[in-house]
Amino acid sequence: MKYLIGSLIIVSGFAQAQPLYIAQDWVSDNVFTQGVEGPAVDENGVLYAVNYAKQGSIGKVTAKGQVSQLLSLPNGSVGNGIRFDKAGNMFIADYVNHNVLRVSREALQSDADVAAYLTVFAHNNKMNQPNDLAIMDNGILFASDPNWKNNTGQLWRIDQDGSSHLLEADMGTTNGVEVSPDNKVLYVNESVQRKVWRYSLDDKGNISNKQLLIEFVDFGLDGMRTDSQGNLYIARYGAGVIAVVSPQGKLLKEVKLKGQHPTNVAFGGVDGKSVFVTMQKRGAIEMFRTAVAGGNLSKN
Repeated sequence: MKYLIGSLIIVSGFAQAQPLYIAQDWVSDNVFTQGVEGPAVDENGVLYAVNYAKQGSIGKVTAKGQVSQLLSLPNGSVGNGIRFDKAGNMFIADYVNHNVLRVSREALQSDADVAAYLTVFAHNNKMNQPNDLAIMDNGILFASDPNWKNNTGQLWRIDQDGSSHLLEADMGTTNGVEVSPDNKVLYVNESVQRKVWRYSLDDKGNISNKQLLIEFVDFGLDGMRTDSQGNLYIARYGAGVIAVVSPQGKLLKEVKLKGQHPTNVAFGGVDGKSVFVTMQKRGAIEMFRTAVAGGNLSKN
């Protein structure tokens, strides 16, 4: 029998130290397509990621190497970022049909056909392709919206009623987006330009005081999450690392991965100190342990 307690793995009654910041395979190669993204962990510790076995699907990972299909998205939709709100509802960025989709907590917790409970929460034809999502404690969502062809992007706010509001246009290639644990800062990165921006955030989701947090000299940027201390964990596409950056913009650590093309990260595990990383070229998910728990575990 094996289960986690703190930073230890307990196997058949014997405690074994689990090394920190050492990546291992959680889901092996080609179980997901090269479009693997998401990822997000629900209140029960189940990990979800998009494009399991085929494009347009959502997969659920209940334990190491144990994956099944949650649903297949209709109408040619393909998911990207996934987030949960405090109530346990799932939100999926659908970059094909300019949507943010929603699956209720009740559907996820039941044996019902989840696809029957999938709804369009927000739609806007002015979106390029909603990519990554972030969420405040009050349920306000943010969506990055890149235009890969032109190396440009937009940033959207999606209110609790599903209405969408363009916060900023003419940005670089917007990709990773995250809200700080205290809900006072919004972070957005630009993949091609290799910049991470920070904004002051009020309780209505308005942004102000845009500042450059950090800029990298090589490789790309993709999904981001914060830990409970407010540090950003940034997927460095092509570099094969997760960069850990302080709220002041200092590079604290780079966690080496097995693959070179991480697309996104999510915190989970019984103590919130497991980091799951979706890996594009591998169609896999890696995992490493950290010393600090995730900052928004109920919204991961």
